[in-house]
Amino acid sequence: MDPNPALPGLLSDDAVLDRIAQRTAARFTGVFSEQTVHRHVRDAYRALTRTAHVTTHLAVVTERFATEQLTAVAQVQGRLPKPRYEVLFVCDHNAGRSQIAAALLRHLAGELVNVRSAGSAPAGGFDPTVARAVQELGADLDEDYPKPLTDAVVQAADVVVTMGCGDACPVYPGKRYLDWNVSDPLGRSLNEVRAIRNAIDVRVRKLAAELRAD
Repeated sequence: MDPNPALPGLLSDDAVLDRIAQRTAARFTGVFSEQTVHRHVRDAYRALTRTAHVTTHLAVVTERFATEQLTAVAQVQGRLPKPRYEVLFVCDHNAGRSQIAAALLRHLAGELVNVRSAGSAPAGGFDPTVARAVQELGADLDEDYPKPLTDAVVQAADVVVTMGCGDACPVYPGKRYLDWNVSDPLGRSLNEVRAIRNAIDVRVRKLAAELRAD
């Protein structure tokens, strides 16, 4: 069996993945071997196409996702420091609640935290209504995308906030786990999404204040 089968879809040419891996490996010089980086890049691509069904900007999000995963693994293994709090938001589709929370915390807390988000069953993209509601509070989703939940980002997190994803998120000792009972905004009207956003905003502001006090 071919250990490196041709990849389907946008990145069918392995040369594209190789270029992504070369750029990513340069960021992790002295942290991970080139072989490890190449493996993570291919794993990231497969995870996105299999789970998140990303259809646009696939090369870009593959590079971002691989970089995020490698950073998380390096932090867990002590290869990279954790200069800021690591907060992870998890919901089912990673296209509504967790993305709203992540965008608002980034906007409010700035350099105090590094924020990640993920989904147990990621969607293919964002609902424009969700994006609009987030923008109304001065935050945005421009740099983010739905992505699958991985063990690495959970292990790297200091605070894990779940929203309607059941038991999909693994539990590790020494972390703070919060479960926020908020409705799923996907498919809702703008006013309904605003109400959900506001409910999340109250919780995010409380969390940001607690992290600052810590």
